[in-house]
Amino acid sequence: MKTVFQSPVEPGFVQNPYPFYDKARAHGDLVYWDDYKKVAAVSHRAVQALLKDRRFGREVPPELQCPGPAHLAPWLSVEAHSLLDAEPPRHTRLRALVMRAFTSRAIAALEPSILDLSHALIDRFPDAPFDLLDSFCTQVPVVTICRLLGVPEERSPDLLRWSHAMVAMYQASRTRQTEDAAASAAKQFTRFLRGYIEQRRADPRDDLITRLIAAEEDGEKLSHDELVATCILLLNAGHEATVHSLGNGVKTLLQLRLDPRTCVPDGTVEEILRYDPPLHMFTRYAYEEVEIFGHSFKRGDEVALLLGAANRDPSVWTDPSRFDPTRPVVTNTSFGGGLHFCVGAPLARLEMRIALGALFERCPNLSLNSEPEFSNSYHFHGLTKLMVQV
Repeated sequence: MKTVFQSPVEPGFVQNPYPFYDKARAHGDLVYWDDYKKVAAVSHRAVQALLKDRRFGREVPPELQCPGPAHLAPWLSVEAHSLLDAEPPRHTRLRALVMRAFTSRAIAALEPSILDLSHALIDRFPDAPFDLLDSFCTQVPVVTICRLLGVPEERSPDLLRWSHAMVAMYQASRTRQTEDAAASAAKQFTRFLRGYIEQRRADPRDDLITRLIAAEEDGEKLSHDELVATCILLLNAGHEATVHSLGNGVKTLLQLRLDPRTCVPDGTVEEILRYDPPLHMFTRYAYEEVEIFGHSFKRGDEVALLLGAANRDPSVWTDPSRFDPTRPVVTNTSFGGGLHFCVGAPLARLEMRIALGALFERCPNLSLNSEPEFSNSYHFHGLTKLMVQV
Protein backbone atom coordinates (compact mmCIF):
# COMPACT_ATOMS: atom_id res chain seq x y z
CA MET A 1 0.00 0.00 0.00
CA LYS A 2 1.31 3.44 -0.93
CA THR A 3 1.87 6.00 1.83
CA VAL A 4 0.75 9.52 0.93
CA PHE A 5 1.46 12.81 2.66
CA GLN A 6 -0.83 15.82 2.75
CA SER A 7 -1.59 18.13 5.67
CA PRO A 8 -5.39 18.51 5.91
CA VAL A 9 -4.97 22.11 7.11
CA GLU A 10 -2.58 23.26 4.37
CA PRO A 11 -4.29 26.26 2.69
CA GLY A 12 -3.83 25.09 -0.87
CA PHE A 13 -5.27 21.66 -0.08
CA VAL A 14 -8.28 23.10 1.72
CA GLN A 15 -9.11 25.32 -1.26
CA ASN A 16 -8.77 22.47 -3.74
CA PRO A 17 -8.27 18.92 -2.39
CA TYR A 18 -9.00 17.22 -5.72
CA PRO A 19 -5.45 17.11 -7.15
CA PHE A 20 -4.36 15.23 -4.01
CA TYR A 21 -7.26 12.82 -4.42
CA ASP A 22 -6.30 12.18 -8.05
CA LYS A 23 -2.69 11.40 -7.08
CA ALA A 24 -3.79 9.15 -4.22
CA ARG A 25 -6.32 7.29 -6.37
CA ALA A 26 -3.61 6.56 -8.94
CA HIS A 27 -2.02 4.27 -6.32
CA GLY A 28 -5.09 2.06 -6.00
CA ASP A 29 -8.26 1.69 -3.97
CA LEU A 30 -6.57 2.22 -0.61
CA VAL A 31 -3.66 4.37 0.53
CA TYR A 32 -2.10 5.05 3.92
CA TRP A 33 -2.62 8.75 4.72
CA ASP A 34 0.35 9.46 6.95
CA ASP A 35 -0.96 12.75 8.33
CA TYR A 36 -4.02 10.94 9.72
CA LYS A 37 -2.12 7.73 10.54
CA LYS A 38 -4.85 5.64 8.97
CA VAL A 39 -5.81 3.82 5.80
CA ALA A 40 -7.95 5.85 3.41
CA ALA A 41 -10.32 4.54 0.73
CA VAL A 42 -10.05 6.76 -2.35
CA SER A 43 -11.82 4.93 -5.20
CA HIS A 44 -15.57 4.90 -5.76
CA ARG A 45 -15.78 1.12 -5.51
CA ALA A 46 -13.79 0.99 -2.26
CA VAL A 47 -15.75 3.79 -0.57
CA GLN A 48 -19.09 2.29 -1.64
CA ALA A 49 -18.07 -1.19 -0.52
CA LEU A 50 -16.85 -0.04 2.90
CA LEU A 51 -19.96 2.08 3.47
CA LYS A 52 -22.09 -1.04 3.01
CA ASP A 53 -19.83 -3.71 4.54
CA ARG A 54 -21.30 -4.74 7.90
CA ARG A 55 -17.86 -5.87 9.06
CA PHE A 56 -17.19 -2.14 9.48
CA GLY A 57 -19.19 0.37 11.52
CA ARG A 58 -19.30 3.79 13.15
CA GLU A 59 -19.19 2.75 16.80
CA VAL A 60 -15.82 2.22 18.48
CA PRO A 61 -15.47 -1.47 19.54
CA PRO A 62 -16.32 -1.74 23.27
CA GLU A 63 -12.86 -2.93 24.33
CA LEU A 64 -11.30 0.15 22.72
CA GLN A 65 -13.67 2.67 24.24
CA CYS A 66 -12.33 4.90 26.98
CA PRO A 67 -13.81 7.81 28.95
CA GLY A 68 -13.36 11.15 27.27
CA PRO A 69 -11.90 14.23 28.97
CA ALA A 70 -14.07 15.86 31.61
CA HIS A 71 -14.20 19.18 29.80
CA LEU A 72 -15.98 17.48 26.87
CA ALA A 73 -18.65 15.76 28.97
CA PRO A 74 -21.66 17.73 27.61
CA TRP A 75 -20.67 17.07 24.00
CA LEU A 76 -19.83 13.43 24.65
CA SER A 77 -23.18 12.92 26.36
CA VAL A 78 -25.00 14.00 23.19
CA GLU A 79 -22.74 11.85 21.02
CA ALA A 80 -23.37 8.80 23.21
CA HIS A 81 -27.08 8.85 22.34
CA SER A 82 -26.72 9.88 18.69
CA LEU A 83 -28.02 7.81 15.80
CA LEU A 84 -24.93 8.83 13.81
CA ASP A 85 -22.51 6.69 15.80
CA ALA A 86 -24.85 3.86 16.77
CA GLU A 87 -24.70 0.31 15.42
CA PRO A 88 -27.28 -2.50 15.53
CA PRO A 89 -29.25 -3.33 17.52
CA ARG A 90 -29.32 0.21 18.97
CA HIS A 91 -29.09 1.79 15.51
CA THR A 92 -31.91 -0.40 14.18
CA ARG A 93 -34.24 0.71 16.98
CA LEU A 94 -33.30 4.41 16.81
CA ARG A 95 -33.49 4.68 13.02
CA ALA A 96 -36.84 2.86 12.87
CA LEU A 97 -38.27 5.31 15.39
CA VAL A 98 -36.84 8.33 13.59
CA MET A 99 -38.09 7.15 10.20
CA ARG A 100 -41.62 6.74 11.56
CA ALA A 101 -41.57 10.46 12.30
CA PHE A 102 -39.30 11.67 9.47
CA THR A 103 -41.60 10.47 6.69
CA SER A 104 -41.48 11.21 2.96
CA ARG A 105 -44.97 12.65 3.29
CA ALA A 106 -43.80 15.14 5.91
CA ILE A 107 -40.86 16.12 3.70
CA ALA A 108 -42.97 16.53 0.55
CA ALA A 109 -45.42 18.71 2.48
CA LEU A 110 -42.60 21.24 3.03
CA GLU A 111 -42.28 22.10 -0.69
CA PRO A 112 -44.65 25.12 -0.70
CA SER A 113 -43.05 26.43 2.49
CA ILE A 114 -39.52 26.13 1.04
CA LEU A 115 -40.60 27.90 -2.15
CA ASP A 116 -42.28 30.75 -0.23
CA LEU A 117 -39.24 31.07 2.02
CA SER A 118 -36.86 31.20 -0.95
CA HIS A 119 -38.86 34.00 -2.58
CA ALA A 120 -39.17 35.91 0.70
CA LEU A 121 -35.40 35.82 1.16
CA ILE A 122 -34.81 36.91 -2.45
CA ASP A 123 -37.23 39.82 -1.94
CA ARG A 124 -34.82 41.12 0.73
CA PHE A 125 -31.69 41.02 -1.44
CA PRO A 126 -30.01 44.46 -1.49
CA ASP A 127 -28.92 46.26 -4.66
CA ALA A 128 -25.33 46.48 -3.37
CA PRO A 129 -23.00 43.43 -3.20
CA PHE A 130 -23.92 41.04 -0.37
CA ASP A 131 -23.05 37.65 1.11
CA LEU A 132 -25.40 35.08 -0.41
CA LEU A 133 -24.17 32.48 2.08
CA ASP A 134 -25.65 34.39 5.02
CA SER A 135 -28.64 35.87 3.22
CA PHE A 136 -29.86 32.77 1.39
CA CYS A 137 -27.83 29.54 1.47
CA THR A 138 -27.84 29.39 5.28
CA GLN A 139 -31.36 30.66 5.82
CA VAL A 140 -33.21 28.21 3.55
CA PRO A 141 -32.11 25.01 5.36
CA VAL A 142 -32.01 26.36 8.92
CA VAL A 143 -35.49 27.91 8.75
CA THR A 144 -36.83 24.78 7.03
CA ILE A 145 -35.47 22.42 9.69
CA CYS A 146 -36.84 24.74 12.40
CA ARG A 147 -40.27 24.54 10.79
CA LEU A 148 -40.05 20.77 10.40
CA LEU A 149 -39.09 20.23 14.03
CA GLY A 150 -41.44 22.90 15.31
CA VAL A 151 -38.67 25.01 16.86
CA PRO A 152 -39.23 28.81 16.82
CA GLU A 153 -37.59 30.34 13.76
CA GLU A 154 -36.44 33.30 15.81
CA ARG A 155 -34.10 30.95 17.65
CA SER A 156 -32.28 30.04 14.43
CA PRO A 157 -29.26 32.29 15.20
CA ASP A 158 -28.76 30.35 18.46
CA LEU A 159 -29.19 27.02 16.69
CA LEU A 160 -26.66 28.02 14.04
CA ARG A 161 -24.12 29.13 16.63
CA TRP A 162 -24.51 25.92 18.66
CA SER A 163 -24.43 23.74 15.57
CA HIS A 164 -21.29 25.33 14.13
CA ALA A 165 -19.52 24.90 17.47
CA MET A 166 -20.51 21.24 17.81
CA VAL A 167 -19.70 20.08 14.27
CA ALA A 168 -16.33 21.85 14.47
CA MET A 169 -15.27 18.86 16.58
CA TYR A 170 -14.98 16.81 13.39
CA GLN A 171 -12.60 19.22 11.70
CA ALA A 172 -8.90 18.59 11.17
CA SER A 173 -8.08 21.98 12.72
CA ARG A 174 -9.68 21.06 16.08
CA THR A 175 -8.08 22.68 19.16
CA ARG A 176 -8.79 22.90 22.90
CA GLN A 177 -10.66 26.12 22.16
CA THR A 178 -12.80 24.17 19.66
CA GLU A 179 -13.52 21.56 22.34
CA ASP A 180 -14.49 24.11 24.98
CA ALA A 181 -16.81 25.87 22.52
CA ALA A 182 -18.41 22.53 21.53
CA ALA A 183 -18.98 21.54 25.17
CA SER A 184 -20.58 24.91 25.95
CA ALA A 185 -22.78 24.73 22.85
CA ALA A 186 -23.86 21.17 23.67
CA LYS A 187 -24.85 22.23 27.17
CA GLN A 188 -26.91 25.18 25.92
CA PHE A 189 -28.43 23.20 23.04
CA THR A 190 -29.43 20.38 25.41
CA ARG A 191 -30.95 22.78 27.94
CA PHE A 192 -33.02 24.48 25.24
CA LEU A 193 -34.29 21.22 23.73
CA ARG A 194 -35.13 19.62 27.08
CA GLY A 195 -37.40 22.54 27.86
CA TYR A 196 -38.91 22.54 24.39
CA ILE A 197 -39.57 18.80 24.42
CA GLU A 198 -41.40 19.15 27.73
CA GLN A 199 -43.57 21.86 26.16
CA ARG A 200 -44.44 19.52 23.32
CA ARG A 201 -45.31 16.68 25.70
CA ALA A 202 -47.83 18.98 27.36
CA ASP A 203 -48.98 20.65 24.14
CA PRO A 204 -48.58 18.32 21.10
CA ARG A 205 -48.41 19.99 17.68
CA ASP A 206 -48.13 18.89 14.07
CA ASP A 207 -44.33 18.92 14.04
CA LEU A 208 -41.42 16.51 14.06
CA ILE A 209 -40.65 16.81 17.76
CA THR A 210 -44.22 15.79 18.60
CA ARG A 211 -43.99 12.88 16.16
CA LEU A 212 -40.67 11.78 17.65
CA ILE A 213 -42.24 11.81 21.12
CA ALA A 214 -45.14 9.71 19.85
CA ALA A 215 -43.05 7.37 17.67
CA GLU A 216 -42.97 3.81 18.91
CA GLU A 217 -41.47 0.61 17.50
CA ASP A 218 -42.21 -2.80 19.06
CA GLY A 219 -43.30 -1.16 22.29
CA GLU A 220 -40.19 1.00 22.62
CA LYS A 221 -39.94 4.77 22.47
CA LEU A 222 -37.02 7.17 22.33
CA SER A 223 -35.62 7.95 25.77
CA HIS A 224 -35.40 11.61 26.77
CA ASP A 225 -31.64 11.64 26.10
CA GLU A 226 -32.19 9.97 22.72
CA LEU A 227 -34.86 12.55 21.86
CA VAL A 228 -32.47 15.40 22.63
CA ALA A 229 -29.59 13.81 20.73
CA THR A 230 -31.81 13.04 17.73
CA CYS A 231 -33.15 16.59 17.56
CA ILE A 232 -29.61 17.98 17.78
CA LEU A 233 -28.44 15.60 15.04
CA LEU A 234 -31.36 16.53 12.77
CA LEU A 235 -30.80 20.25 13.36
CA ASN A 236 -27.04 20.00 12.81
CA ALA A 237 -27.05 17.61 9.87
CA GLY A 238 -30.29 19.10 8.53
CA HIS A 239 -28.66 22.37 7.61
CA GLU A 240 -24.85 22.10 7.70
CA ALA A 241 -24.54 19.92 4.59
CA THR A 242 -27.25 21.78 2.68
CA VAL A 243 -25.68 25.18 3.39
CA HIS A 244 -22.37 23.96 1.96
CA SER A 245 -24.05 22.24 -1.00
CA LEU A 246 -26.03 25.34 -1.94
CA GLY A 247 -23.01 27.62 -1.55
CA ASN A 248 -20.66 25.32 -3.45
CA GLY A 249 -23.25 24.82 -6.17
CA VAL A 250 -23.99 28.50 -6.72
CA LYS A 251 -20.25 29.25 -6.74
CA THR A 252 -19.64 26.65 -9.44
CA LEU A 253 -22.60 27.71 -11.58
CA LEU A 254 -21.56 31.36 -11.45
CA GLN A 255 -17.88 30.67 -12.10
CA LEU A 256 -18.75 28.56 -15.14
CA ARG A 257 -21.48 30.99 -16.22
CA LEU A 258 -24.02 28.18 -16.36
CA ASP A 259 -27.75 28.85 -16.20
CA PRO A 260 -29.45 26.02 -14.27
CA ARG A 261 -32.78 27.05 -15.82
CA THR A 262 -31.58 25.38 -19.02
CA CYS A 263 -30.70 22.12 -17.22
CA VAL A 264 -32.73 19.32 -15.70
CA PRO A 265 -33.17 20.45 -12.05
CA ASP A 266 -32.51 17.03 -10.50
CA GLY A 267 -29.47 16.58 -12.73
CA THR A 268 -28.04 19.91 -11.57
CA VAL A 269 -28.55 18.97 -7.92
CA GLU A 270 -26.90 15.57 -8.35
CA GLU A 271 -23.95 17.05 -10.21
CA ILE A 272 -23.43 19.68 -7.49
CA LEU A 273 -23.40 16.93 -4.87
CA ARG A 274 -20.97 14.84 -6.91
CA TYR A 275 -18.67 17.61 -8.07
CA ASP A 276 -18.08 19.44 -4.78
CA PRO A 277 -19.72 17.60 -1.86
CA PRO A 278 -20.17 19.21 1.56
CA LEU A 279 -18.47 16.38 3.48
CA HIS A 280 -15.24 14.82 2.29
CA MET A 281 -14.44 12.22 4.92
CA PHE A 282 -16.43 9.68 6.91
CA THR A 283 -14.78 7.01 9.06
CA ARG A 284 -15.48 3.37 9.95
CA TYR A 285 -14.01 0.87 12.42
CA ALA A 286 -13.27 -2.74 11.51
CA TYR A 287 -15.23 -5.16 13.72
CA GLU A 288 -13.24 -8.27 12.78
CA GLU A 289 -10.19 -9.26 10.79
CA VAL A 290 -11.00 -8.30 7.22
CA GLU A 291 -9.06 -8.81 4.00
CA ILE A 292 -10.33 -6.32 1.43
CA PHE A 293 -8.80 -4.48 -1.53
CA GLY A 294 -5.47 -6.10 -0.80
CA HIS A 295 -5.22 -4.94 2.81
CA SER A 296 -5.73 -6.82 6.09
CA PHE A 297 -7.67 -4.84 8.70
CA LYS A 298 -7.56 -5.86 12.36
CA ARG A 299 -10.49 -5.39 14.72
CA GLY A 300 -10.50 -1.76 15.84
CA ASP A 301 -8.60 -0.40 12.84
CA GLU A 302 -10.10 2.87 11.61
CA VAL A 303 -10.44 3.59 7.91
CA ALA A 304 -11.16 6.98 6.32
CA LEU A 305 -13.67 6.97 3.48
CA LEU A 306 -12.87 9.92 1.21
CA LEU A 307 -16.24 10.81 -0.28
CA GLY A 308 -14.84 13.70 -2.29
CA ALA A 309 -12.27 11.41 -3.91
CA ALA A 310 -14.84 8.73 -4.71
CA ASN A 311 -17.03 11.29 -6.47
CA ARG A 312 -14.23 12.19 -8.90
CA ASP A 313 -13.28 8.62 -9.85
CA PRO A 314 -12.62 8.48 -13.63
CA SER A 315 -13.54 4.80 -13.73
CA VAL A 316 -17.13 5.84 -12.95
CA TRP A 317 -17.51 9.31 -14.50
CA THR A 318 -16.10 10.49 -17.81
CA ASP A 319 -13.95 13.59 -17.33
CA PRO A 320 -14.93 13.77 -13.62
CA SER A 321 -13.24 17.15 -13.03
CA ARG A 322 -15.68 18.77 -15.43
CA PHE A 323 -18.98 20.03 -14.06
CA ASP A 324 -21.71 18.67 -16.32
CA PRO A 325 -25.32 18.78 -15.08
CA THR A 326 -26.47 16.84 -18.14
CA ARG A 327 -24.39 13.73 -17.41
CA PRO A 328 -26.25 10.50 -16.53
CA VAL A 329 -26.85 10.24 -12.80
CA VAL A 330 -24.67 7.62 -11.10
CA THR A 331 -24.93 7.05 -7.35
CA ASN A 332 -22.48 9.38 -5.63
CA THR A 333 -21.26 9.01 -2.05
CA SER A 334 -22.17 12.46 -0.74
CA PHE A 335 -24.89 11.20 1.62
CA GLY A 336 -22.96 8.10 2.73
CA GLY A 337 -24.41 4.65 2.22
CA GLY A 338 -25.53 1.45 3.84
CA LEU A 339 -27.18 1.55 7.27
CA HIS A 340 -25.96 5.08 7.84
CA PHE A 341 -27.26 6.59 4.61
CA CYS A 342 -28.38 10.11 5.53
CA VAL A 343 -32.04 10.19 6.63
CA GLY A 344 -32.21 13.82 5.54
CA ALA A 345 -31.05 13.24 1.95
CA PRO A 346 -34.56 13.65 0.43
CA LEU A 347 -35.03 16.94 2.30
CA ALA A 348 -31.61 18.24 1.23
CA ARG A 349 -32.29 17.42 -2.41
CA LEU A 350 -35.73 19.06 -2.23
CA GLU A 351 -34.30 22.22 -0.65
CA MET A 352 -31.55 22.47 -3.25
CA ARG A 353 -33.88 21.95 -6.20
CA ILE A 354 -36.41 24.54 -5.02
CA ALA A 355 -33.93 27.12 -3.71
CA LEU A 356 -31.69 27.03 -6.78
CA GLY A 357 -34.68 27.18 -9.12
CA ALA A 358 -36.12 30.22 -7.35
CA LEU A 359 -32.75 31.97 -7.09
CA PHE A 360 -31.83 31.77 -10.76
CA GLU A 361 -35.38 32.42 -11.95
CA ARG A 362 -35.57 35.61 -9.91
CA CYS A 363 -31.92 36.67 -10.32
CA PRO A 364 -30.86 35.75 -13.89
CA ASN A 365 -28.01 38.29 -13.79
CA LEU A 366 -26.57 37.08 -10.49
CA SER A 367 -22.77 37.29 -10.54
CA LEU A 368 -19.80 36.90 -8.23
CA ASN A 369 -18.48 40.08 -6.68
CA SER A 370 -15.23 38.56 -5.37
CA GLU A 371 -13.40 35.24 -5.50
CA PRO A 372 -14.99 32.78 -3.02
CA GLU A 373 -12.79 31.01 -0.47
CA PHE A 374 -13.33 27.72 1.34
CA SER A 375 -13.00 27.66 5.10
CA ASN A 376 -10.12 25.82 6.74
CA SER A 377 -12.43 23.11 8.01
CA TYR A 378 -11.52 19.81 6.37
CA HIS A 379 -13.22 17.34 6.31
CA PHE A 380 -16.22 19.61 5.76
CA HIS A 381 -15.96 21.57 2.54
CA GLY A 382 -17.81 24.86 2.49
CA LEU A 383 -17.27 28.54 1.80
CA THR A 384 -16.53 31.28 4.31
CA LYS A 385 -18.67 33.72 2.31
CA LEU A 386 -20.16 34.10 -1.16
CA MET A 387 -20.17 37.75 -2.21
CA VAL A 388 -22.54 38.37 -5.13
CA GLN A 389 -24.55 41.08 -6.80
CA VAL A 390 -27.86 40.90 -8.59
